[in-house]
Amino acid sequence: MLTTRPVGRGAAARKYDILTALGAHALAAGRSEQILALRLITLITARYNWGRDELTVGQREIARLWSVDERTVKREMAKLRGRGWLELLRAGARGRVAEYRLGIERLMQDTRPGWERVGPDFAHRLEETPADDKVVPLPLRGEVPPPDPSDGSEWSLARTVLHAEEPGLYASWIRALTRTGRAGGRLTLAAPSRFHAAYVETHLTARLLAACRAVDDGVTEIVLTVG
Repeated sequence: MLTTRPVGRGAAARKYDILTALGAHALAAGRSEQILALRLITLITARYNWGRDELTVGQREIARLWSVDERTVKREMAKLRGRGWLELLRAGARGRVAEYRLGIERLMQDTRPGWERVGPDFAHRLEETPADDKVVPLPLRGEVPPPDPSDGSEWSLARTVLHAEEPGLYASWIRALTRTGRAGGRLTLAAPSRFHAAYVETHLTARLLAACRAVDDGVTEIVLTVG
């Protein structure tokens, strides 16, 4: 996933990817979310220092840019910090404004549902794994509840194992997979989208198979479908 800072080689494309992801997210959301995202996009476009990877601007200037009062600026900046979309680098003091930088990992996580609406090429680019081909789980917001294994199926039990081993990976990619059937040793799982299915099939099939075989050695194959 796109988590590198938007500086250096390829920085221009990463900047546009961040803004596109945020815009697509906003366009599918309600009015208050759209306003918050538009304010951040405008602030980034107008005042973000990409060379230093920081935002240094006073509340009065932000209020003028957003056409609001400073009380609204305080409230909206607090929302952005609370979400992790902005990270405080240095608090403001007398004669010195606060310094922030983009919380890229959190912003990418929160906007992920809208990536495929931009296009499969865009989603694929943002989901590319690091060079060592290891899957990097996303940061979590709060605890991820464990799955319910009460039906006793091999997939429910395997999900429990996977959750215990790596809850971030489980929350990002595994939780959404549902069991649709079993024929002999072939277990069929459904993903919520074509992209999700392709990503899991490419990067996680061996891991899912190992977890399933740990609870039922009769499973010999995992098949991904969309449904």
